[in-house]
Amino acid sequence: MKTLFTALLLVLLSGCSSGPRIDRSQVSANQDERIQFVVLHYTNASLERSLALLTHGEVSSHYLIGDGPAKVYQLVDESRRAWHAGDSQWDGRTWLNSTSIGIEIVNPGFTDTPSGRVWHPYSEAQIQALIVLLKDIVQRNHIQPRYIIGHSDIAPLRKLDPGPMFPWKRLADAGLGVWPEANAVARQRAYFEVNPPSVSWYQQQLARFGYAIEQTGELDVATRHVLAAFQMRFRPQRFDGQPDAQSAALLQVLNQRR
Repeated sequence: MKTLFTALLLVLLSGCSSGPRIDRSQVSANQDERIQFVVLHYTNASLERSLALLTHGEVSSHYLIGDGPAKVYQLVDESRRAWHAGDSQWDGRTWLNSTSIGIEIVNPGFTDTPSGRVWHPYSEAQIQALIVLLKDIVQRNHIQPRYIIGHSDIAPLRKLDPGPMFPWKRLADAGLGVWPEANAVARQRAYFEVNPPSVSWYQQQLARFGYAIEQTGELDVATRHVLAAFQMRFRPQRFDGQPDAQSAALLQVLNQRR
């Protein structure tokens, strides 16, 4: 009798440990990938300091790319949320920590000197490592190229990374981003030289591209920051936040491709 009781108890315990019986034969069509964005950053710190901050500080990222050599560190599993984006918004989605993979690249960012701000370039090895990593992430998570973005895109009022030295066109040429066609930009620029658009037009086009921007109709501080973030990415030679024909042309051509 004792043996029979023990056997029955084991069966009951085994059933409890296996969890409830779940029918998975019905699948909802109303779903998509949880990871929708990749956000790129520079660390503004050395490799040693970056590792310390990203593993034991208040911020984190899924990946870190070192400098000399460009070793790739995975610090957070992709299935888990890393704290790299902060207060952020892109294409109507907010707080991107929950829907993005963060990649930090060891780079000092910039140095302010008596003659002006000096931005530091990324190494060829870092960019090659990043392209290989991005291709793998994008393929596995089915991320759209236009959703590979910078920290300055999702938080233009407070962030500058990955900065004007980051080679966005190089990524776009590898299928990892968007870039406007040069001849189309030249044609649109000629038009906008004669017909400059209003501030409201810029605000509408920037919002259409993905930026969070209030539609005030005025060239206020926030609008200049957002426009500067766009210029830094697509026209890094000058990103002063002032409207001009070339910026308008870049916006027009990029949005026509969406």
